[in-house]
Amino acid sequence: MRTKKSWFTYPTMIRGMFVCLLMLLTSATVWAAIPNEKKSTASSKGWSVRWQPEQLVNGSPVFFQVKATAPLKSLSGKWLEHDIVFSLDTKSKIWNALAGIGFEIKSGSYPLTLNGIGPNQGENVFSKRVVIRAAKYRTIAIAVESKYTEPNKEQLEVINRDKQIKQEVFSQQTALREWIGSFRPPLEAPFSDTFGTQRTFNGQVRSVHQGLDFAAHAGDPIFAVNAGTVILARPLYFEGNCVVLDHGQGLLTLYLHMS
Repeated sequence: MRTKKSWFTYPTMIRGMFVCLLMLLTSATVWAAIPNEKKSTASSKGWSVRWQPEQLVNGSPVFFQVKATAPLKSLSGKWLEHDIVFSLDTKSKIWNALAGIGFEIKSGSYPLTLNGIGPNQGENVFSKRVVIRAAKYRTIAIAVESKYTEPNKEQLEVINRDKQIKQEVFSQQTALREWIGSFRPPLEAPFSDTFGTQRTFNGQVRSVHQGLDFAAHAGDPIFAVNAGTVILARPLYFEGNCVVLDHGQGLLTLYLHMS
């Protein structure tokens, strides 16, 4: 018997919870592949800003790389109304940050604002507009138990309890990076659904699938995609048996619907 196991990694900066779903990015394998993708570069006043992948779309991860005009003590930024923190690669002198683009973001031009603090506490500000395009995702119809589309009073109480738990968990921020090297898949199994699928449940409830599903056997071992700290491990109403790993610097992996 095959069961559905969901898994996804995403930066907490784009989280947005509604009832049961999280606004998430694609799977962690994307992060490992980023350095090999095409880069887009913008320069002004000596600042050099790169982002990968070159074509950004809603629901996409984004990897920013910045070279500043002068040495900086720290670098932070504002992207899509969220704060992002850069870390310095001391060898290349490049500042790096992981970020994301929520599925609900419309196509358009959005500012990336950078704020660098120099060794003498001097402030250096730079802003660059970055283009986001609309992605194309498939649409499917699914039939599920009515308790997931029309929950009763008692079930709503459980849903609201779970919502509070998730809000508390995802409000945590670990500044230190824990992941090391490339990410690995959580298990070897075919995909049963991919990120971004727009679903209609029982002909009425519409949502977006914001993870990656594996068609695995019940009891199959599941691996940590990289080093991290477990910050949640419990059954939830919509997510089933759920584990959340915090890899640091706002990067989390969520495992859902496990046996």
